[in-house]
Amino acid sequence: MSRYQTLKYEEFGPVARVTLHRPEVHNAFDMQMIKEVHACWRELRDNDDIRVIVLTGSGDKAFCTGLDRTAAAVGEDHRTPELGQRGATPMHQNEPGDWLMPKTAGDLWKPIIGAVNGMACGGAFYLLGEVEFMIAAEHATFFDPHTTYGMATVYESMMMAQRMPLGEVMRMSLMGSHERMSARRAYEIGLVQEVVPAEELQETALRVAQTMASQPALALQGTVRAVWYTRELAYRQALAVGDTLVQTSLNEESLSEGQQVFKSGKRVEWNLR
Repeated sequence: MSRYQTLKYEEFGPVARVTLHRPEVHNAFDMQMIKEVHACWRELRDNDDIRVIVLTGSGDKAFCTGLDRTAAAVGEDHRTPELGQRGATPMHQNEPGDWLMPKTAGDLWKPIIGAVNGMACGGAFYLLGEVEFMIAAEHATFFDPHTTYGMATVYESMMMAQRMPLGEVMRMSLMGSHERMSARRAYEIGLVQEVVPAEELQETALRVAQTMASQPALALQGTVRAVWYTRELAYRQALAVGDTLVQTSLNEESLSEGQQVFKSGKRVEWNLR
């Protein structure tokens, strides 16, 4: 994975850390980053050595500020064969951001922790909309500038509406660049699950990821699938799918790994938060 130019990729045993790496533009994405993120999700999906992923941004100013509006080539690359040709009518609009979403585009059902190290706005929600949960630095902020620049916020607000109360996503979407949600407020409404000092962010995210990765991979992935199905399906439909998930998430290797932990007589160290 060293071939990436817009990402930093590191492995810590069963944990991978993917860092958006265009700090000169606050880790905004151009078409190269979009393609590399998509390729990374697919490679991680097929890498059985990796159980959990941490997603973050370079530096301490921004996680990601969405589409790089200064990249003139974005509009042209929008129509490249890799993303499919745009049709003759608006009904066949290509959306490059679709390639950023780990589950929708990457079919990646391993747990992903978003480590938000600064500004997260606009197109950043393509990524954060499909992580399992977020840990944020104290100075992190969340906002969506679309309306300020004369555009409706559509996909981003749809994704955030799955994670935030209606009033909160409406306020963030309609206030545009005129207001930013603090990490503390994001924690209060449940968008963020933990807020830590900036210097502790990466260590905390990796520690949580390593703890999760110490458990059987199939159990983790089955749980991720179950919870996302609950979000996307009606309750009774989700329960019906759950019958299948229970069966597919159990195998001898996974159960044996868990049984070894139980038989060892050692009890895991747990923390109260």
